[in-house]
Amino acid sequence: MLSNSHDFIRPADEAERVFLESLIRADYDRCHSGEDFDDMKRRMPYSREDQGVYRDWMVIAAARAEALRAVEPIRAAA
Repeated sequence: MLSNSHDFIRPADEAERVFLESLIRADYDRCHSGEDFDDMKRRMPYSREDQGVYRDWMVIAAARAEALRAVEPIRAAA
């Protein structure tokens, strides 16, 4: 996990952000009974704690995405 609050995942575009969030959404929901991932995202603009929680979960998502890329076969353009 990244230890510096200035080091965080910056998705290249909206599609990558949605993909990364899809890798962690169910686990976040399972770990936080009574709320879901979207609840946390709605609070983020007003809550430094939720900003940090989101950042930490996105680090996990990036690691999962990297692991997925490592196991997928590399497809060369024909």
